[in-house]
Amino acid sequence: MQRLTDLHQPDSWPLTPYDPDWPSPCYQQEAATGVRVLWRPVLNTDGTDLFEGLSNAFEQPIHSSVITFYSRYWSDHIPTQLPDGREISLLQIWNREDFERLRGNLIGHALSKQKQKRPLTLFFATLEPDTDRFFSVDNTDGSIWLERAGKAPLERISDSLADFLDQLTPLKLPDVES
Repeated sequence: MQRLTDLHQPDSWPLTPYDPDWPSPCYQQEAATGVRVLWRPVLNTDGTDLFEGLSNAFEQPIHSSVITFYSRYWSDHIPTQLPDGREISLLQIWNREDFERLRGNLIGHALSKQKQKRPLTLFFATLEPDTDRFFSVDNTDGSIWLERAGKAPLERISDSLADFLDQLTPLKLPDVES
């Protein structure tokens, strides 16, 4: 898959309502609350300690592909399409507070897996518009699976996150209405 920053020409970046209470390096300008401004994915040069804490909590290292995926860019979710035409949304991190939201969701997912006595997987994308199904990385071997919450993995999709991402076609980033 192309780099996120190469998906669009600068004059075609999408618009989103500016929210000073939900800041992000993705905003291309400051504005009054609710005014639609351009946004774009931005390289995350700050890093994060999220995955060290999760590794400790899960008592196992987090697969490196998951760490790289969530730590590389600040961005809103990215719409893409599989070769078979199914649309998916790659989950992304908008700001530091969004890391905290992700932490809580990943912990909840991990606890559910533990309760079901299933291997740890870590989600990174949803199937659209059926967001009950999602794509995850098997934390043991890095393979990609289609899953449904509370169920055994449905289908092995790819051997690695890199291979999975390479087969995707980026879709136009939509404007967000206020």
